[in-house]
Amino acid sequence: MSFDTHAALLLQTDTLDTVLQHVQGEGPAGLLVLAVLIVFSIYSWTVIFAKFGALRGAKKTNARFLRAFRKAANLEAVVVACEQFRPSPLVSVFDFGYEEIERQVKSRGAITNRAAVERALQLGISEELTRLENRMGVLATTASVSPFVGLLGTVMGIIRAFDALSTQGSTSLRAVGPGIAQALYATAIGLFAAIPASIAYNAFGARIRDIGTRMDDFGLEFLNLAERSFGE
Repeated sequence: MSFDTHAALLLQTDTLDTVLQHVQGEGPAGLLVLAVLIVFSIYSWTVIFAKFGALRGAKKTNARFLRAFRKAANLEAVVVACEQFRPSPLVSVFDFGYEEIERQVKSRGAITNRAAVERALQLGISEELTRLENRMGVLATTASVSPFVGLLGTVMGIIRAFDALSTQGSTSLRAVGPGIAQALYATAIGLFAAIPASIAYNAFGARIRDIGTRMDDFGLEFLNLAERSFGE
């Protein structure tokens, strides 16, 4: 092990020990604040990883399904290919539209109510957007609330530090400094929880809007193919 590596490990160990000492010096209220922030952070990171995988998978399967859809000569050919693209949001939208078309074709032999098909497609789009937006509120809440929870912990810590200062009868920075340092850890942890959640919320929101736009466009393509397949 080189001298630089050894020095870096010692620095990291000292920093961790310092952090642990400050955390151990927190009172019950301060520890409760830190626990809440840690729970927020862990839960938001769980949502981030899950949502990242889900949106990436949705984008890939959408692209594959759309290629197959555009190559199909009619809706029946698309139905056969749907199963292999089942995680795709576009497949769900297709199912809503195709079920409405089946009802009309079975009863009258052709598509007689285009507006009903459009409403069915819109219902499918709304359902998929709701599914994609699931637990996005966790990220929004973490991003907006965590800084204030951390600030609350900091304020309580500073109050505790100055209260201890008044009982010691000392006015030096050496006396109040450690207490303020302990208090500032709450703000730091609050920001550590809030910043990734805010970035992820905005990034995922943009991806979901893109998928929503793609589903709207797909609805128009679906109607065109449906009219070619079953139009009057």
